[in-house]
Amino acid sequence: MTEETYLGRIEITPTAIASLAGQAVLECYGVVGMAKKNLSDGIAKVLPGSTYRRGIDVKLVNREIIIDLYVVIEYGTRISEVAHGITNRVKFSVERALGIPVAQVNVHVQGVHVDDQA
Repeated sequence: MTEETYLGRIEITPTAIASLAGQAVLECYGVVGMAKKNLSDGIAKVLPGSTYRRGIDVKLVNREIIIDLYVVIEYGTRISEVAHGITNRVKFSVERALGIPVAQVNVHVQGVHVDDQA
């Protein structure tokens, strides 16, 4: 996303937006982590911390931001409430940081993590 003013140009890459969104997601209750966008073997694996952005897709369409998040949720939490919380937190965090409205935040639950210590 690029904004031109008489003082110069500000350019925000989709990768930077994905970083903001990813930090917001990982702070949400019930989220175990990010997963790959496509499940090649049908099993969702949590991405390691350094590659979590691979579970985020940012599109810039007509000066609007659309964010798709691919997450793994903790077993026993209400998925709809966790997804709603993710949507609200990401939208708020990205809009606050950039000052640009986010048109959509789509949450794709790729898996549910069962705690091994149960």
